[in-house]
Amino acid sequence: MNKPLAYLQEILTSYGEDREMANSIILKMHEKRYENTVSFINELSDEQVQFLNHSLPDEMKHALESEDFPRLQQLNEVYELL
Repeated sequence: MNKPLAYLQEILTSYGEDREMANSIILKMHEKRYENTVSFINELSDEQVQFLNHSLPDEMKHALESEDFPRLQQLNEVYELL
């Protein structure tokens, strides 16, 4: 799994607000090996994209406040592709 997807999986694993949607995205990650982030994003449903568009800004803000710049960069890569 590439780094952006690994970071995405990590935050979704601990996501408590909409566990069902987070789990559906994690399941999609494990259904097949995505060669890159773009191919993964292209296979997300509209609801999954909407969920990530809503969730990722908060996660990126938290990474910035924690000065976890590698996490911020990887999550931003996913966010930009949405």
